[in-house]
Amino acid sequence: MIEQRTDPFRWTFADGSSPKAPHVASMTWRDGLFVHWPVDPDELRPHVPSQLTLETRDGRAWLSVVPFVLTNVGLRGTPSIARLAFAELNVRTYVRYRGDPGLFFFSIDVGSPLIAAAVGRTTRLPVYRARMRVGATENDHVAFASERTASKTEGGAPARFAATYRPDGEVFTAEPDSLDYWLTARRRFYAPESDGILSGEISHDPWPLQPAAVTIGENTMFEAANLPQPTSECIAHYCKELDMTGSIPRRLG
Repeated sequence: MIEQRTDPFRWTFADGSSPKAPHVASMTWRDGLFVHWPVDPDELRPHVPSQLTLETRDGRAWLSVVPFVLTNVGLRGTPSIARLAFAELNVRTYVRYRGDPGLFFFSIDVGSPLIAAAVGRTTRLPVYRARMRVGATENDHVAFASERTASKTEGGAPARFAATYRPDGEVFTAEPDSLDYWLTARRRFYAPESDGILSGEISHDPWPLQPAAVTIGENTMFEAANLPQPTSECIAHYCKELDMTGSIPRRLG
């Protein structure tokens, strides 16, 4: 739950902590999918910066692939004509920095060349430009496909993801002590910086989650990042729509 106070940039997160930066941007998440796989933490730990603590749940680390569409993206208070819409695909895991839970992104593929270039120039986030297609199938599934247009290292594995998915159950709000909550209720992300850690925040109401029926046609995202390949079954959640705000990433000490 988020409580909005008199100052529109002052919020309280569900874990009781407070934002550490003004939330100057707003956007709407649409037709998003969370796909989570448990992995051996010893295999994943070398891929996470040493400044961050890799979080585990019941002895397992988790990798997630998250495709979605962002609409109405822009500075808070700006008119709709000045706002953008684009598809995005994240590969991430779960970490802590100085006790604060958050996300670490192995890759952020973006279907907007403008956004990919701007974020890539101004932050150390692993942002890539990708060709993305999002639509609906005849049986009302969301069809999402992404192919990265370039890799950071020549000769790297192609980064492609293609899936169809739909909600497969009633909307629910995850309980704070549940695995569903642990995997989705993250309001900060972290990235390595030369002098410390880069951090950004998002704020929103609790995720209106639904179980998801998913068919993954192709997924080379882990191979492209040299990550361990999951061997267990995935857990999947769907979220139709959610408004949110975000901060500009800033350097922590």
